[in-house]
Amino acid sequence: MALPAQSQVRNSALPRAGADLRQFAEQMFARAAGAPLVGGNAVRVLRDAGENYPAWLSAIAGARQSILFENYILADDRTGREFVAAMTERALAGVAVRLIYDWMGALGIGTQRLLQPLIEAGGQVRCFNRPRFDSPFGWLTRDHRKMVAVDSEVGYVTGLCVSDKWLGDAQRGIAPWRDTGIEIRGPVIADIERAFAQTWAATGEGALDVLPVTAPPAGDAMLRVLASEPNIAGLYRLDQMIAALARETLWLTDAYFVGIAPYVQALRAAAYDGVDVRLLVPGTSDIPFVGQVSRSGYRPLLEAGIRVFEWNGAMLHAKTAVADGRWARVGSTNLNIASWIGNYELDIAIEDQSCAGEMQQMYEEDLGYATEIVLGPRHRVSHSSPRARLGTAGSGGRASRAAAGALRIGNTVGAAFSNRRMLGPAESGTMLSAALGFLGLAAIALLLPLALTVPLALLAFWIGLTLLVRAWRVRKGGSEEDR
Repeated sequence: MALPAQSQVRNSALPRAGADLRQFAEQMFARAAGAPLVGGNAVRVLRDAGENYPAWLSAIAGARQSILFENYILADDRTGREFVAAMTERALAGVAVRLIYDWMGALGIGTQRLLQPLIEAGGQVRCFNRPRFDSPFGWLTRDHRKMVAVDSEVGYVTGLCVSDKWLGDAQRGIAPWRDTGIEIRGPVIADIERAFAQTWAATGEGALDVLPVTAPPAGDAMLRVLASEPNIAGLYRLDQMIAALARETLWLTDAYFVGIAPYVQALRAAAYDGVDVRLLVPGTSDIPFVGQVSRSGYRPLLEAGIRVFEWNGAMLHAKTAVADGRWARVGSTNLNIASWIGNYELDIAIEDQSCAGEMQQMYEEDLGYATEIVLGPRHRVSHSSPRARLGTAGSGGRASRAAAGALRIGNTVGAAFSNRRMLGPAESGTMLSAALGFLGLAAIALLLPLALTVPLALLAFWIGLTLLVRAWRVRKGGSEEDR
């Protein structure tokens, strides 16, 4: 009689244990991401500029009170002018328009000139993190976020910048860039607006003068706003946790994949445990060097059974993840340390089976336009079949991507010197580039020593003077955070 009683107690405790486990998992996610899970939202997945841009423009045109617009690149081209004209018209109608663009993202593409009509119409415009004399390396931190929020009612979080590149050029046979964004309605819009206010304040010109308004429920989707800041690594912790918790599938799309050792190991461990791990990356990158660096990391993934695919068309710029058909992520963060650690980024984690299922279906469709990378004889990385080219990507470097490439070079060179891991054939090109670079520096040092010593002396003087000035400011006026 005791056994049935004991069994009954155990069975009755199962629901409570399950609830406790879910609560524990929610607590882990909230602490890792630094963001709460918000229910009552409606989500619509938007593919490429053909679906994203019209939705953004429609929302802007219908704005009655406020427009918050933040993007890394706002190009002075037909697309950029269309967006600025739409916001200028709303500003003239009395709508409060606030816009943030990134200094590095705008470099050389005329954004400041482009935005002048909006400023004259009363729109408030801020440029993120211009170079400063008192911060020699501060320019490495970038605002890489891409979002739109209108009237606290509808928001867009995406990987798309504002440029003709995302639309392609049909006359020249160039396909649109592949990218993904989402449209959101519901209470979580307030968190998206708080993320905008965070970056607005980080420009150093004062806080946002309005408070986010919580919208009424609009659906059943549970969302988490992942507003990453430099050195916080919240999304990095969350990405590792998802890799650890995935049971069946983990499908990743990334534009500038430079996998650091801990994250690569998390993916490998998932694959060894039977999870179907896949990675879709560009076949042709707008930063060719970063594409080569990314390829140097394929071998350890493939050896663990992770399937790697390269997109066959124009630039693949999406940053998405979908796990077990239940969890998904969309936004601006690339799978490299520059995005995880160095930038302001914005992503949405979606805990909704319907939306995750739609993204999983979209991923399978994308693989139809991709070529799988396989391990050939002697574990050499090769393509599974000849690749088609649907278009060519543009050019133009960006600091965060170059930083990611530099980190991969450092990882390879460090491994070569320390013997802490085996190096593969795919990394020979990286080592060759690094070797030529060091030999070039050695030649300059021997033949033209002043060409190195003078810049180093000036840099040391700059850093020393900067530290002296900032130490004096802090001593006189308290912490920099208080000013």
